[in-house]
Amino acid sequence: MIVFILRKLATAVPVLLGVAFITLVLFDVAGGDPCLIKLGKNPSEEEVQLCHQALGLDQGLFWQYLDFLRQTATLDFGESWSYDTPVREMFARGLGPTLSLTVPAFLLGSAIAVALALLVAFYRGTWLDRVVTAGAIAGISVSSLIYILVGQWLFADQLKLFPIWGYEFGPRAVSFLALPILIWIALSVGTDVRYFRTVALEEIGQDYVRTARAKGISELRVLFVHVLRNCAVPIVTRMTVIMPFLITGSFLMEIFFGIPGLGSTLYTAITNSDLPVVKALTMLGATLYVLFNILADVLYAVFDPRIRLS
Repeated sequence: MIVFILRKLATAVPVLLGVAFITLVLFDVAGGDPCLIKLGKNPSEEEVQLCHQALGLDQGLFWQYLDFLRQTATLDFGESWSYDTPVREMFARGLGPTLSLTVPAFLLGSAIAVALALLVAFYRGTWLDRVVTAGAIAGISVSSLIYILVGQWLFADQLKLFPIWGYEFGPRAVSFLALPILIWIALSVGTDVRYFRTVALEEIGQDYVRTARAKGISELRVLFVHVLRNCAVPIVTRMTVIMPFLITGSFLMEIFFGIPGLGSTLYTAITNSDLPVVKALTMLGATLYVLFNILADVLYAVFDPRIRLS
């Protein structure tokens, strides 16, 4: 297993180098001049040149790329160009709000989706299957912005059940996070139910299910132990694809609900052409994506003994 992981990590290096290069090129082509934003209206040519020198933008693209790789290797991306604050501090400040939103929403949404998918697969063709499947399709068809705007208008503005905007650290954060978590679950369950239902239907028709029923094992145990265990590989695949985004944040939820997480931090950095923050969060997302893909490969062998890491 160690050799397999090391080989996977080695093949990930070119991917990360490519992501770093593309990020820098895209910023150079379409990112705009951060000095024009930083200096305000009508700066002089001399002020712009001095700003370029201070930020290192007077260097060639190749040297900027080498500096980017050095920053990635040392995990030191310097200070934000917009706020003159170390990027590490901004990351540490935004990580807590992001995880407090994304992790509960992900865990609850995944549990609900798996349970519903197993039930509708078991009762395939019944009214329960038709209702849940139709509801999942309808949910997928509605834009995420509609969920957010209607949720804010109905539950926060009209019914006054939740705050419409803001965030507080500590236990009071629950009241600010409840509505975006519910909306997140509503957004994700439809897609997950349809995917997990398809996976479960393939397993329910297998011989081991008929054998388990013939032995007198209860339907719930057959469903939530035997079938679920054999659905583990595609479920792990689905979840490990989503997990990196739990750390890098949810743009829409954080922006519309005023949650000071990494998603809103990245949005602000892109708007202000704040390259150090963009570089840090882009490489964080790429690294997490690579690591969770390796984790998925390892978990395949854990859940399915037929799979060998070689």
